[in-house]
Amino acid sequence: MSTMPTLFVSHGAPTFALEPGEAGRELAALARTIPTPRAILIASPHWMTPALKLSASRQPETIHDFGGFPAPLYDLRYPAPGDPDLAARAIGLLAATGIDAQPDGTRGLDHGAWVPLRHMYPDAGVPVVQISMPGRRSASWFHALGRALSPLREEGVLIVGSGSLTHNLYEFTGAATGTAPYVNAFAEWVADTLAVGDVDALLDYRRRAPHAERAHPTDEHLMPLMFAHGAAGMPAGARRLAAADVRYGMLAMDAYVFGAS
Repeated sequence: MSTMPTLFVSHGAPTFALEPGEAGRELAALARTIPTPRAILIASPHWMTPALKLSASRQPETIHDFGGFPAPLYDLRYPAPGDPDLAARAIGLLAATGIDAQPDGTRGLDHGAWVPLRHMYPDAGVPVVQISMPGRRSASWFHALGRALSPLREEGVLIVGSGSLTHNLYEFTGAATGTAPYVNAFAEWVADTLAVGDVDALLDYRRRAPHAERAHPTDEHLMPLMFAHGAAGMPAGARRLAAADVRYGMLAMDAYVFGAS
């Protein structure tokens, strides 16, 4: 069985489901070039929990966890099957490293999960398990969480962190505008840091990256990057996708592939 890479994706606004743009096209192309996974384990900041959970439904529902968007969005479904056995396997791996996690038999897939996967695997044929993101945890904690699950790569599981490379919704206007300079500065710092494999700097981005607090007033949308990087192992390597795709002037849609051969 092929060793899978890991992936960080920026899921942007829910309208990404209907407006693929460069990011959607590159994710679709990526899915055609990597081995087809036997299952996907995905983290999204739209499932925040006090304690760590993994979805264990055999048929997770499509959650439309947003309001005020175009009506066609609410008609979309992503009927991928779940994989309770994978959820149990992940819980076992986490327990072996001292991380407690519990299954959730009713949780569906929120838009942070199903929207990007819809571009990669539009037939929804690959089973999906979602892992929650406990609040108030450090970048190092999420990196270690990914690292604990890294053995799943050898078992044909694609590990995905879905968030946003920049995410300042205070500046969201809903209109197409020129890219704010801080967005490019922050995105290029991340690209350079990943290119040289400086994990210490990555995990300390809040102090070291330019405009970090403006790019992420809260950091839950960047923690999936730490998760995906940790899951790839060391050294992770990094291939950047969708570098030029910025939505609404402030949502950078960069994606990264780690550990690809």
